[in-house]
Amino acid sequence: MADFFKAEQISENVFFVGARDWNVRNFHGYTTGRGTTYNAFLIIDEHVTLIDTVKAPFVDEMMSRIASVIDPQKIDYIISNHSEPDHSGALAEVIKRVNPSKVVASSMGAKTLKAYYDIDTEVVKTGDSISLGKSVLSFVDTKMLHWPDSMVCYLDSDKILFSQDAFGMHLAGSKLWADMYDKSILDYEARKYFINIINLQAAKVLDLLKSLPSLNLDIEIIAPDHGPLWREDLAFILNLYKEVAEQKPVKKALVAYATMWHATEKLANSLADGIRSAGIDVTVADLASNDRSAIMTEVGRSGLIAFGTPTMNNQMYPAVADALTYIKGLKPQNKIGFAFGAYGWSGEGAKNIAAELTAMGIEQPVDLLQVKYMPNAEELEKIYNCGVMLGTLLAERCNNNEGEK
Repeated sequence: MADFFKAEQISENVFFVGARDWNVRNFHGYTTGRGTTYNAFLIIDEHVTLIDTVKAPFVDEMMSRIASVIDPQKIDYIISNHSEPDHSGALAEVIKRVNPSKVVASSMGAKTLKAYYDIDTEVVKTGDSISLGKSVLSFVDTKMLHWPDSMVCYLDSDKILFSQDAFGMHLAGSKLWADMYDKSILDYEARKYFINIINLQAAKVLDLLKSLPSLNLDIEIIAPDHGPLWREDLAFILNLYKEVAEQKPVKKALVAYATMWHATEKLANSLADGIRSAGIDVTVADLASNDRSAIMTEVGRSGLIAFGTPTMNNQMYPAVADALTYIKGLKPQNKIGFAFGAYGWSGEGAKNIAAELTAMGIEQPVDLLQVKYMPNAEELEKIYNCGVMLGTLLAERCNNNEGEK
């Protein structure tokens, strides 16, 4: 280990020993403009315990941080809260170097680690605990948040919830704690992370949040596997998760489109202006310059989503198909949808969008609109009026929702 990295103490008995990936910009289809971290934690007790590892290329950084606190050979237990390779990629190498007495995972985690690395593990479930000496580590199965193997664990002595991917974000920074960052950055990155990673399991998030009080955990620190740690304003991230998971309609719209000769672009801008006239904030996004994870983030933050396309080779434009396929897998709820576009001959494009929105269960209260070749003034006014109708309907639904609180 030629490089030297120092651990950072986060409580009396626990140290951050993870890695910062400053330069990663794509995380299996998710654009990470601020990089990310692979958080791992070292508990110093009679049984020295490592919580998760890091992505394989960062094993030496993690081992260097551990060595700055204690001889890595003294690690007795390793806990795998989540077996996805950004957290387990270094596990086989760490086991080889430190020879722990036990590696612990959930039942599905044990199967996954066996399949990935031929690693044998001890299985735990909700309600199980392990004594580390002075402290006790207890486990809660959080299956499908966001993999079948996912679990979290709680350290009673230091009142830390090690939450694996929950309550995290892709944000590499010099600061370890969330309260040291601007709230607007935290809000955006935490929402983006939830919407792109966890949105599919939103109902399970709400179930987990409801069940937390019954677990009687006195939590002072939430330590996720990505991004900064939470210590002062735990309510900020907990309330954000509740809000995003509920997916209630909000007074915001996304108009996303692809265009070849600017016809669909003209329709998009007129549609957006009509929506805006109804008092709805609008984001207009050309899919040629906005990646799918940025589009999905706006979908999650919008009560109205409109997609436009030219017809190319008797189907929607490839960039639109890509975005809709990605969005469909994350199952957004409680949205109003609208399809529009331009065509030269056959006109399947907007019909394809409408079919995809229907398959997602997204209501389309205004019929799709297509124009041939280039929209004229009458057609631009028509789609403007579609925007007015859609924006007015969204405003009414949001107002009714607020009245029910």
